[in-house]
Amino acid sequence: MFLLPSELKNLIKATQKIRAKYYLPAIIYLGAEHGAAKQEILSLKWSDINFEFKGRGLIKLYRTKNKKKRTEALMPRTKKALLAWRGHLEYKRKMDSVTEIKSDYVFCRINGTPIKNFNKAWWAARKIAGIKDFHFHDLRHTFCSNLILSGAGLKEAKDMIGHSDISMTDRYTHLYEGHRIRVQDQLNEHYSNGDLSN
Repeated sequence: MFLLPSELKNLIKATQKIRAKYYLPAIIYLGAEHGAAKQEILSLKWSDINFEFKGRGLIKLYRTKNKKKRTEALMPRTKKALLAWRGHLEYKRKMDSVTEIKSDYVFCRINGTPIKNFNKAWWAARKIAGIKDFHFHDLRHTFCSNLILSGAGLKEAKDMIGHSDISMTDRYTHLYEGHRIRVQDQLNEHYSNGDLSN
């Protein structure tokens, strides 16, 4: 199961009705727009993110499960949500006079203590959005599915999600077939309308 763009939008909107409204959007976007697993998100550090790189930003994700490292350009909504979370943390630290920060983890309490999980916040947002039977890990499927639906090939999806083997990405073949049909239609149009005599 995966979320379509409109469903993802509703889920993000739902986060604004719960206590986790400052950090949960960034977590959801990391899953849906970068295919980040829960462990990759919870182990993410600010030093893994370069917000200024070529005007877009860069993020490094590391998955201990398969020891895969990947570096990607930051998606605009993910970047905006991460910057908003960082701004909120800085504001709260200033307001509460917190000067000693225990870690560089992105998702932490105001003193830097890392967040161990975000299950309650996830379930609450999901319930408000009316999304049933959908696990956080399904955001990785959301990422791959929408990547292919938007025109990426299976190999691109494999590399971008960090699968170690293309067979793991094969489950998205049925979506890729639709993309191939569109490409063939474009080729047909090219042959039908193009002047190939030159």
